[in-house]
Amino acid sequence: MVLESIGLGLVISLVFSELFGLVAGGLVVPGYVALYLDKPLALASTLIGSFATLGAVKFLSYFMFIFGRRRMVLTIIIGFLAGWGLRSFSGPTVADLPLDLAPVGYIVPGLVGMHMDKQGILHTLTTLVIAAVLVRLILVLVSGGSFFGMPEVM
Repeated sequence: MVLESIGLGLVISLVFSELFGLVAGGLVVPGYVALYLDKPLALASTLIGSFATLGAVKFLSYFMFIFGRRRMVLTIIIGFLAGWGLRSFSGPTVADLPLDLAPVGYIVPGLVGMHMDKQGILHTLTTLVIAAVLVRLILVLVSGGSFFGMPEVM
């Protein structure tokens, strides 16, 4: 289902981009996020990494000229480092339950942070949520309800 999710996410991202002029955090991001909709800690850590990335890039832009390709690459690198930092905290337990703070993917926090910088936080996050839920819904419908352990529909 990973290939189907990524492919469907690409199509939905392209449609949203063409119809509404909004990007859901990158072309591949809705497909990846759709796979993690049942893991709220992973989604929360992805958002934390994205906001940290956005803040770091805005802070660095006061001291450096970052624009164009340089800004894009710097944002993705910072997002990767933020995700790596969050992954390193995966291990503490609360009430005997392990807290897995690993974000979605390796470059997803950077991609989401980059698009939050370009088109705004609200536009990026609402487009991402709608696109990811739409991908997940289509995958559940296509799989007959058996997507991720859900009982099959007769």
